Amino acid sequence: MAISVVMPRLSDTMEEGKILRWLKKEGDRVEGGEIIAEIQTDKADIEMEAFGSGTLRKILVGAGQSAPVGQPIGVIAEEDEDVSTMLSPITGVAGQAARPGEPEAPAPVPPTLQAVTPGRIKASPLAKRLARAQGIELSIVKGSGPGGRIIRRDVDAMMSATAAVGQRVPSISPAPPIAERAVAITVSTPSPEFEDRELSPMRRAIAKRVAQSTATVPHFYLTVEVAMDKATELRDAMQIQAPDLKATFTDIIIRAVVIALGRHAAVNASFTGDRIRVYSQVNLGIAVALEEGLINPVLRNCGEKSLVQIARESKSLVERARAQKLRPEEYTGATFTVSNLGMYEIDEFTAIINPPEAAILAIGRIQSKPVVMNGAVQIGQRMRMTLSCDHRAVDGVAGATFLQEVKWLLEHPFHLVL
Repeated sequence: MAISVVMPRLSDTMEEGKILRWLKKEGDRVEGGEIIAEIQTDKADIEMEAFGSGTLRKILVGAGQSAPVGQPIGVIAEEDEDVSTMLSPITGVAGQAARPGEPEAPAPVPPTLQAVTPGRIKASPLAKRLARAQGIELSIVKGSGPGGRIIRRDVDAMMSATAAVGQRVPSISPAPPIAERAVAITVSTPSPEFEDRELSPMRRAIAKRVAQSTATVPHFYLTVEVAMDKATELRDAMQIQAPDLKATFTDIIIRAVVIALGRHAAVNASFTGDRIRVYSQVNLGIAVALEEGLINPVLRNCGEKSLVQIARESKSLVERARAQKLRPEEYTGATFTVSNLGMYEIDEFTAIINPPEAAILAIGRIQSKPVVMNGAVQIGQRMRMTLSCDHRAVDGVAGATFLQEVKWLLEHPFHLVL
């Protein structure tokens, strides 16, 4: 029986997906459960399985193209099976054609290659791996990241552009002589005034959700300063006793937040319209920055987990999040989120709540600063953290007492390892 392969819904917020690549080509045999394509969602890159066996008779949405959830993107059927009804009308972008009388779409324009630039090329590790796998010379790719850094989006754009015009992807070739490079550098072209960049599924989802959150969720903010001297000693001791664990300040803060949420359940909640849902289980989200945006891997049921367990699990989650290899159940269902920008030397900031969560904790950097201790001015380690609360579910006192608990635990970290 013929099977229509549709764009699956791979997260609760996913509205469309992008085909990164097909792992099968038309005419290939496909077995049920076999990985046939890689899909980019608003959260991660995910492998898509075939839900039945047969021959991949038609690819309706090609690599580099997007389709809304539920739209047919391919057809699997036996070789002698009639699939004409499943091919017409083809709704995918790949199947779109100019109507009679309408002007044909302009031919794709080959990508503009940059002059070879001597010196070190700035590129992310992911972009380097992808370029190496596809045989793309990074020196001809224009970087759109900070400071002109080449990121994955730039390599994807080069692949799509060359595929659209039927070109072979520019391959790695020996560098030209120095004299030729000098000539190439002298060629100058006017710089465009601006560049409109296509939204990735992740960026589109972030734009929609943060706009919805700020428009519909009444935020209020609470900020406190924490003495991190003893937490620093704990982290240093863990580095010596368990160097392979590589425990971080974020792990220690998460452990404190988890204990505090257990004692102040009103903050571990959601506003549902006519009720306040208070969760008995702590599923803690960890905000992780990616080249394309932000993802929130979730430590599930971590109320009873030790600091060592939290450190191990969070390290694994963050690594797979950065490789965009999380499964949907690993980045959905958080009941509270921690966002730490201290490693970027941010003193303090306020974070936007990720609905339906009722609160999020924003962490700043740890600073050495003069403080008064025991009547004398000394150098102490201080950190500021800000709690954003949904006022429909959390009142000021509830947020303040929770934050007070987190502060006390971090200033008495012995309780975090009991």
